Amino acid sequence: MMLVGLVEEVTAWASFPSHHCHRTQLSSSFPAFPCKDGKHHNPQLLSLKQSLSPQPTNRAEKSLCFHIPHHDAPVPHVEPTRIAIVYTHPQLIMLAVATMAVSPLHRSKMGSWVLLLVLLALFGLNLSHLLMDGSLSTEYSSAIGDPGMKNPNVRVALEAWNFCNEVGVEAPGMGSPRWADCANLYCPSIDDSLGRNPLGYGCKCKVHHKVNDTDNNLGAGDKFPFVGFESYTDPDLYATEKELYLASLCEVNESMKPWQFWMIMLKNGNFDKNTTLCPENGRKVSKIITGRNFPCFGEGCMNQPLVYHNYSRLVSSGEENDSLIGEFYGTYDLDANLSKGVGNNSFFSVSWHKNISTGSWIFSHRLTTSAKYPWLMLYLRADATEGFNGGYHYNGRGIMHKLPESPNFWVKLTLDIKHGGGSNSQFYLVDIGSCWKNNGEPCDGDVLTDVTRYSEMIINPATTSWCRPDNLVSCPPYHISSTGEIIYRNDTKHFPYSAYHLYCSPGNAKYFEKPYDICDPYSNPQAQELVQILPHPEWAIHGYPEKKGDGWIGDSRTWELDVGALSSRLYFYQDPGTKPARRIWSSINVGTEIYVSQAGETAEWTVSDFDVLVSGEATPKGDNFSLISLVLFTHMLCDWNQISFT
Repeated sequence: MMLVGLVEEVTAWASFPSHHCHRTQLSSSFPAFPCKDGKHHNPQLLSLKQSLSPQPTNRAEKSLCFHIPHHDAPVPHVEPTRIAIVYTHPQLIMLAVATMAVSPLHRSKMGSWVLLLVLLALFGLNLSHLLMDGSLSTEYSSAIGDPGMKNPNVRVALEAWNFCNEVGVEAPGMGSPRWADCANLYCPSIDDSLGRNPLGYGCKCKVHHKVNDTDNNLGAGDKFPFVGFESYTDPDLYATEKELYLASLCEVNESMKPWQFWMIMLKNGNFDKNTTLCPENGRKVSKIITGRNFPCFGEGCMNQPLVYHNYSRLVSSGEENDSLIGEFYGTYDLDANLSKGVGNNSFFSVSWHKNISTGSWIFSHRLTTSAKYPWLMLYLRADATEGFNGGYHYNGRGIMHKLPESPNFWVKLTLDIKHGGGSNSQFYLVDIGSCWKNNGEPCDGDVLTDVTRYSEMIINPATTSWCRPDNLVSCPPYHISSTGEIIYRNDTKHFPYSAYHLYCSPGNAKYFEKPYDICDPYSNPQAQELVQILPHPEWAIHGYPEKKGDGWIGDSRTWELDVGALSSRLYFYQDPGTKPARRIWSSINVGTEIYVSQAGETAEWTVSDFDVLVSGEATPKGDNFSLISLVLFTHMLCDWNQISFT
């Protein structure tokens, strides 16, 4: 007979030499949850599916094939029966073969023998290793708590920063600038008297909010509703504690890998040089002395925004397609009345709703600058669930429960840009942030020796290359080609100047390579290093844009970016003779920085399908057999007598 089980459908087909066919459901002993799309969702098997297909490449169908040829006519002798297990995977074809002797007189017990042999074949990898010549496979899995943005529940937070990534002063009536919207979609099914839901519909969905106004309105000095959180009077310290508090309300505990939320980051680029709110390369100074120019309309220009919140609510797009929708929005203009429209004021908004066809969240962003606030930033961030996030020297929270490390990670996302934000909009297809010291050691919170490291791919075609043969100060000291060749920036014949927008060195470095330019010493709580790259064939081999205009307005794309490989090629400063730093990235962002616009500019875009995929250790191809066999065998052992083998 032939038994073919498709993991994707969780069904089995039995075909016999006499061409009689029987269809058997293999999922009857697993709990299934009917709702939303009319299908029975099996959490164990959905998890199995995710573990089998994480790589961001074209995926082959995964199948199990059990082939047992035999004769129908009873004979007194024992005939050989062969079981072949075939599993297809990207770049992987495995065959495990086991042989047993079965007499047709014992065909009534054949089912159990088949099950035992399947288990032995799948768990016994030694024979398959011989057939595979010992090659290894690296598997990829999602590093975030909401892979591909498919979770039906909302986990979103918003943080607002001043120019140096602190609070400074809270906005009137707004509390500390950390807010969260965490809501669960609860859809109990309508069951019959036996607890069954034969029709798979009839859900009455409700929304359970984890965070309320009392939580979101907490400000410096306020007592937290629960013990364990310090009520600092310092607005900077209170904001960090409030983030931890909100995260505790939103936290999702899954498989010992808790995660909290997607983070929306909003930043005001105004900088008042007459204040001492911002340190210089991490050092507190009594007076700012610099020749750099920054926008500021006067006292109070570094203010925090007014933020308003439409909490997630239930919406329906059909009888069985209930989902959630919500929004944060606001302005930096403290005297604005948004009920009368945006007018000439600054404005920002981020809303979320479900793409019913794909199941992904769609995050819709809008950012508008004004004469008083010409430099604004708005990103959607996948931050680490603990530790120092990119640009932040406090213990933060986020959605990445496993940190990606170069060169072994990918980023997948769909980006649709509606309006670009003008010629000064540095739109980041992907912005990765990390922190390590100049001697290669990881950061420990010492702002005098820690260094924030960023790499950003700018896709606005209006952004030019500041790195040129006549301006080497804006180029990294050398470029590493895809073949590993080092090309120095003074090699005008071979250095790819147009692949870079800007490079700048950390202000606390000791061994600069001349010529050099120091990154802005005030816009981070510590020194920073920045590598900004542009669409170019050098990066296209990693899935990045090849030329100007790729992925820009009218060219919505789903990107699969080998960020790990590209980031391992970038130059980052390190003290001579020190051990190379591990490039572990704690923040991965998408969004724009409208840099000192001449007039009010607006950028609009959507992000969906966001995922970060990291590789595990290289393991013998076939490890997934153990997972498959465990699921199938456990199920079939409990229910094998329901499957007809004759």
